[in-house]
Amino acid sequence: MNCQQQSTEGLPVDGSGIPISTVDSPSVVLELIYQMKIKDVMATAVITGSRHDSMRRIQALMRENYITGIPIVEEQRLLGIISIDDIVIALDKGYIDQSAEERMTRNVIVLEDDMPLSFAISYLNKYRFGRFPVLNKNKELVGILTSSDVIKTLLVEMNREVLRLEKIHQGGAGLVSSFSEMAFTTVRYDFELAGRASTEIKKALKQRNIDPQIIRRVAIASYELEINQVVHSQGGTISCSIQPDRVVVIASDTGPGIKDVNLALQEGWSTANEWIRSLGFGAGMGLANTRRVSDEFQIESEEGKGTVVRSIVFISSPKEEGLQ
Repeated sequence: MNCQQQSTEGLPVDGSGIPISTVDSPSVVLELIYQMKIKDVMATAVITGSRHDSMRRIQALMRENYITGIPIVEEQRLLGIISIDDIVIALDKGYIDQSAEERMTRNVIVLEDDMPLSFAISYLNKYRFGRFPVLNKNKELVGILTSSDVIKTLLVEMNREVLRLEKIHQGGAGLVSSFSEMAFTTVRYDFELAGRASTEIKKALKQRNIDPQIIRRVAIASYELEINQVVHSQGGTISCSIQPDRVVVIASDTGPGIKDVNLALQEGWSTANEWIRSLGFGAGMGLANTRRVSDEFQIESEEGKGTVVRSIVFISSPKEEGLQ
């Protein structure tokens, strides 16, 4: 997934951050923001302007639609953006009747619709812009994303999760007691604590008398993901959600990302250096083993940004993982 990260001159800085961390938020929230895509949250009814429109016309569009930024588009291609700050400056300096093409910001930071929602939250908190245009794989403008879009969607989804948990509670206290959330932090090259997350997760599963085969599979997935973060990333988090019918393990790190995900999933492929290999790590089996023992497996990675891996093991239907 590529996005334009060029000059931000002319874009508004309005403090539009989101008080949610993509690293240390509760695991229920992390589950939502890594599971949802930007296209699930963005507004698709986008008010746009033409490069031939005057700045005065753009000002009128903002006023009529109660918005503070308008993408300038031609045949679904994003040419630039005009913000309320641009309008204020145009009024102050007397060029409000000039065309949008002359005064728009051309180097625009954008998001792509298939990115995880976590990317949007990171961008909103990092750049503090009021809005981000959203493009599809064909580089066509398909939506616009604001912090209010993210917050409203998360509130709706969290409300659904609360209702689901209430139904579980009504169905019996035994189910509620089997539901728990765990989260652990990993540090690059900290081999002393490596394996702590998988050990605690395994202990929690044993306390719930879960089938040993299920425990083994979850332990393999969580350990491989934990070691991968310690060896290959700048550090991150391992979160685990133990639910009545499944165990969800999410590994999220802050970089450097994976250049070729398909290649990284091949058994034996590794970027570990000789020092790491001398310690007994970096055999290139981490992601392959995790995918093998998972009932559902997802990975999202952007080079230079980070990686998110989601492993689900169903409690009710053990899977033969074929590991020795």
